[in-house]
Amino acid sequence: MMVKGIVFDIQRFSIHDGPGIRTTVFLKGCPLRCLWCHNPESQSFEPEIMHELGFDKIVGKEMSISEVMTEVLKDRAYYERTGGGITLSGGEPMGQFLFTKPLLEEAKSSGLHTCLETAGYGPTHQYEEVAPLVDLFLFDYKVTDAQKHYQLAGRDNALILTNLDRLYTLGASIRLRCPLIPAINDEDTHLQGIAHLLEKYPRIDGPEIMAYHNLGNSKAASLGREPNLPNLDNASQEDKERWISRLQALGCTNARLS
Repeated sequence: MMVKGIVFDIQRFSIHDGPGIRTTVFLKGCPLRCLWCHNPESQSFEPEIMHELGFDKIVGKEMSISEVMTEVLKDRAYYERTGGGITLSGGEPMGQFLFTKPLLEEAKSSGLHTCLETAGYGPTHQYEEVAPLVDLFLFDYKVTDAQKHYQLAGRDNALILTNLDRLYTLGASIRLRCPLIPAINDEDTHLQGIAHLLEKYPRIDGPEIMAYHNLGNSKAASLGREPNLPNLDNASQEDKERWISRLQALGCTNARLS
């Protein structure tokens, strides 16, 4: 039986989702419900209708691995020149594990560099299975306190930390990406938690700070939903400078903005 997945976007010439020029494949579905999610159309595992500028648009398309790879391989020459490749994102690509794993296998058999962007929430054995197929994990670390993680993302972070530890033990290459949202998760205890993780796992690259922007509000409205943070402005330049300065003072010399 042909394996198919639900894809909601394929972005060519991506430069922020791993090294070099890349094609990022966005898979629908996520087990988390982060209040600040900037891709609310990625949360459901099913296709949805978005209403934009007076038109309806279906978000989410069933695609086979060969269909995805046909798009990805159009830019092989750029990958070879820049050290780029394919990045799987979402949503949470591990939420479609039965599609994600064979897609990674096909990408590797085609000689592509592979990145997997993940929030780390999924069965540990599945992360073990894909680890040999992923050249770089872009691992989101959202909140240090377990209870607050539950409040802000709908799940606690115990499984996430287990999976991060397991990938590190397996020798995976990992970049820690940290979404920071003013007055929501940018308290000093969380910044200290980020620094502690990087001290515990010195081979991890980062942290790469993903500063909050409120693009998700208009997308939520297009889906007929109320935005979770309707009155929160984008992170200011002062916010960004404060975060980087504090993280560097805590020993995170590689702290940088995404």
